[in-house]
Amino acid sequence: VIFLAIPILLLVSLPIISAFWAMGDAERRGKSGCLVALLVLLLAWPAGLIVWLVFRPPEWRPPDEMG
Repeated sequence: VIFLAIPILLLVSLPIISAFWAMGDAERRGKSGCLVALLVLLLAWPAGLIVWLVFRPPEWRPPDEMG
């Protein structure tokens, strides 16, 4: 039973973990985290994660303060 439970647990948890990571990554890049998480989950994982990794924008950083 354990040999069956571990792969099932991985198949369920990896998409969820990937969606949370993508959500945080999207918000750091100035995009909607919820929409990206839905994209990752709904595009048949791992295809959605690969699409996000290929098309994600560069990381946004606030401009340095002068002075």
